[in-house]
Amino acid sequence: MTNAQNTAALTADINAVNQVITDNYAIYEGDSCELIRAIPGDSVHFGIHSPPFEGLYKFSSFDRDISNNEGGAFWEHYAFLIQELLRVTKPGRIHSVHCMQLPTSKRRNGFIGMRDFRGEIIRAYEDAGWIFHSEVCIWKDPVVAQQRTKSIRLLHKQITKDSCISGQGLADYIVSFRKPGENSEPVDGMFDMWVGDESLDISREAYDRHAAETIADGRTPWSFEQWRSVFVWQRYASPVWSDIRQTRTLQYRSARDEQDEQHISPLQLDVIERCIDLWSLPGETVLTPFLGIGSEVYSAVEMGRKGVGFELKPSYFRQAVKNIASLGTKEQPVADLFSAANDNHAVAKVAA
Repeated sequence: MTNAQNTAALTADINAVNQVITDNYAIYEGDSCELIRAIPGDSVHFGIHSPPFEGLYKFSSFDRDISNNEGGAFWEHYAFLIQELLRVTKPGRIHSVHCMQLPTSKRRNGFIGMRDFRGEIIRAYEDAGWIFHSEVCIWKDPVVAQQRTKSIRLLHKQITKDSCISGQGLADYIVSFRKPGENSEPVDGMFDMWVGDESLDISREAYDRHAAETIADGRTPWSFEQWRSVFVWQRYASPVWSDIRQTRTLQYRSARDEQDEQHISPLQLDVIERCIDLWSLPGETVLTPFLGIGSEVYSAVEMGRKGVGFELKPSYFRQAVKNIASLGTKEQPVADLFSAANDNHAVAKVAA
């Protein structure tokens, strides 16, 4: 049986409420814990998602929604998905998780403080067999956070009363995990674009100024391609990303349900695109088990990858369909989607 035939047999078992399959992506409405079982083992090149933040927000009224579980039930539910993500990911490849530390409250926890949700995620992935690969802290504006959450910890008025209650705002994190084994398809090449705010200029004009100064100092400048890639990498290699455009997210207003208390906060496209650029090649498969309004698959397709995603909530799925369809693709059998991605061995970001 060929790889394509084997993939077709496995993906034919996906029993989704709705689905959209094109030459560049396959998205499914349904429970990711069930749907992911039909994805072939060792077939996904990169994955990224933002899981429900346990006990903080509820995204739907579905019993199968992980966000409706708390405590041990949450981690038991999520652990199954973590194990499946390990199974479908290629050896030596990366899966990235967006998270934050979680606030506690007097009403819920009996005290005002924090809990180490980031650490809990890391331990859950390590327990499943993943290798803790890397992490980056993403700066968030505490003024915006205070206006949105009304947190007493961030109020200046609290400083004047008792600063022992006051504390810093909560940053975002991307914690990334690697599946054990050798990566048979190196993600090679140089960076040819910058994703972030306007604080970095990698234009030809900026390079020409740099080259002129270097020559004036009696040194030989790098090529434009190497100079650009080095400067981008210096930013991406930073342990803190303070240059993310916080408002650059996908449209989500029509995804809200009136009777829901649910929280919609799409992951910034800058964050997703940096991770995709860092840890995958054009033509490869990018998976998200929590599609939401489609941000991860949207970015994957826009960057020349093959996107696969699952979403349980109908209104989110409908919005994801609209968002991703705006890129424009042609329909294609899902078996071809996987086989095309898995046959892609020779594409690099930029020829070194």
